[in-house]
Amino acid sequence: MKDFIIIGAAQAGLSMAYFLKKAQKDFLIIDREDQIGASWLNRWDSLKLFTPTEFNHLPGMDFPAPKGHYPNKFEVASYFKHYAEKFQFPIQLNTLAQRINKADNYFIISTDKGDIKCRQVIVATGPFHIPYTPECHKNISDTIYQVHSNYYKTPNQLQKGPTLVVGGGDSGFQILNEISQNTTETTYFSGSTDIRTLPQEILGKTLWWWFTITGFLSFSKNSWIGKMISHSKQPIIGTDVKSIINRDNVEVVGRTVSAEDHHIQTSTQKLTNIKNIVWATGYKPNFNWITNIELAEDGYPKHHRGISTTEGLYFIGLPWLHTRGSATLGGIKKDAAYLANRIL
Repeated sequence: MKDFIIIGAAQAGLSMAYFLKKAQKDFLIIDREDQIGASWLNRWDSLKLFTPTEFNHLPGMDFPAPKGHYPNKFEVASYFKHYAEKFQFPIQLNTLAQRINKADNYFIISTDKGDIKCRQVIVATGPFHIPYTPECHKNISDTIYQVHSNYYKTPNQLQKGPTLVVGGGDSGFQILNEISQNTTETTYFSGSTDIRTLPQEILGKTLWWWFTITGFLSFSKNSWIGKMISHSKQPIIGTDVKSIINRDNVEVVGRTVSAEDHHIQTSTQKLTNIKNIVWATGYKPNFNWITNIELAEDGYPKHHRGISTTEGLYFIGLPWLHTRGSATLGGIKKDAAYLANRIL
């Protein structure tokens, strides 16, 4: 029986493994993918971090790139692989955790490769579980190509003809930017344009440098400032939204209201010429595979800085686990250090 099982081999799971290895604990990381870094490699090809190198370090090993560089998804995946190799973490890939049950003073993790027993479990599966697509997508003709941003890779996937991009977050605008740059066809945008945008650099310093010295990334989610930040609409970082939506081949059509066959009804018009739809509409959490767990209204587990209401069960890598910085690649090490200290 292992002391710990870590479920998930991305930044959260690897950070926890660092501290467990340092404490000479008997643990195993399991992950459903076939390689380290797959969660990043599966995203669209042009994806880049909006945090520069110096804010992307995992504990014990700096990100191998010059200061001020904004890594792409391939560099992040490579970093994870070298990180796992450097510290020789015990990792079992191609293993899907299907259920966690607690039996007396230990846990049974049921996987597609059999059951694993351990004394404590650290769930590091991240916040992106079930790609969310509005119900109306089921009414759309099969001749229109539909893809969620989770499975979108390049504009080469798309059919010839106009594309509708739905969703006004970072992913939505980055994909809108890429598609509209690579076609002369009309690219429609469905989502709010009433958003705040922030540049990646201000007065020669990166945005994250300013965030750090002002303490923006360190406010607890339970503080009044933290509550205000977490409940406000998140700004778009490093993407010039105004210039994108002002392109000749980009047309803003408001919110998507309904759909039937080839007709897509938005708040401003009915679209009848769409050949592709990219749904950049986010994700829903899924923790139903963990038995006897208390969930909050947002669907995430009830916890205090990763310590759940079930003894011996912990979480790492959740949005706002403790602060805004919890959601960043470099911010995970503070959460991991705190959680490891409490566990050990």
